[in-house]
Amino acid sequence: MGNDGGSIPTRRELVREAARTPSTAQVKEAQREQQEHSWTTCPLSHKALSRPIVSDSVGNLYNKDAVLQFLLPGDDGEGISSKADCEEILSGRVKSLRDVVELKFEVDTERTEHPSDRAHAPRERGEGWICPITAKPLGPGVKSVYLVPCGHVFAEEAIRQLKGDKCLQCNESYAEENIIPILTTKEDDKKRLIARGHKLAEQALTHSLKKAPGSKKRKKHATADGTADVTADAAGFVSKQTSDVKSRSNTSAPVPNGASGNGIKNAATSSLTARVLAEESEKKKRRKGNENIDSLFSKKDGASKNGDFMTRGFSIPSAARR
Repeated sequence: MGNDGGSIPTRRELVREAARTPSTAQVKEAQREQQEHSWTTCPLSHKALSRPIVSDSVGNLYNKDAVLQFLLPGDDGEGISSKADCEEILSGRVKSLRDVVELKFEVDTERTEHPSDRAHAPRERGEGWICPITAKPLGPGVKSVYLVPCGHVFAEEAIRQLKGDKCLQCNESYAEENIIPILTTKEDDKKRLIARGHKLAEQALTHSLKKAPGSKKRKKHATADGTADVTADAAGFVSKQTSDVKSRSNTSAPVPNGASGNGIKNAATSSLTARVLAEESEKKKRRKGNENIDSLFSKKDGASKNGDFMTRGFSIPSAARR
């Protein structure tokens, strides 16, 4: 530039305003917007959060079907981000269903959807969640926690004021270290949750306080309430699930009421897993192409004497050979 009759702009003219450190108000506003997004959207599927909802060891929320899609072996699942993106989001915290806890929210059936309510508990489908003790709406405006292993969700102040060692909903015992804050922004809470995860790993336990895959197996009915462990490792039962889905698709015999038919005794988990596997099966069928395209190409068995239009070529009639 220069020597052409023009002017050379200085840095002062190009940079009108220097970069400024965000103010406290701007930081809080950004955190509030991030909290609202995290309370309403699953980071794996980018869909609205809807029950059943699970949480990992640091209090992040996910749709359970999106976690199942991620855990199923094979190609990237439909409806979720790529496997690499999901692994980056989860940061190695979720390797099986034992690494998450299904949350049990108290639904506010009397709450009517109002624009002013969205600042406290925004729900795209009009479903409100409240603390069963304080009746406060759960969301970005209220600090919320859940208990491991039962998964019941409360406002933090209810657990802090009503000190105890048993869940206020199901009366199941819990330790203070197993009070998990949901979507916390405090560094102290994050460090505590990370330290808790390391401690459980040293004890061969997962976030849900169940034995980690590969450790000593428990008996079939070894849970405290006498029921079977229904949240088995997804990688361990997926082969059986796939074979069961295929067998059910080849027969029209109805499955009796109350029977899952896929080896999982919990009805909710069974139906959700079956639906995810059915979607995977449909996805594979679409990849194979339709029958009209397949009919254009010859089969290996050579059932057709003339072949198809791409392989039969030209042949001399037998009458012309004489």
